[in-house]
Amino acid sequence: MDNLDLRQAIIRRVQDKPLNELTEVIESSIGNDERALPGLGVLFEMIWKQIDEQEQARLVTALHTQLARIAQPATR
Repeated sequence: MDNLDLRQAIIRRVQDKPLNELTEVIESSIGNDERALPGLGVLFEMIWKQIDEQEQARLVTALHTQLARIAQPATR
């Protein structure tokens, strides 16, 4: 299965779901089996393409902040 087929399969799996079920799909995928990561990537890509540069910058800043927190050693 090539990347385009994977994208389409993921989109078809969630495209008719109501908002609460979309939320459940996302929340159940986060922090679970790594097989869910490509699906989250496809959903993120869809969001990214539809938001303006200001919102993209906000998301990148949030990601940068989280990565910095992970990189810092725990203080005791």
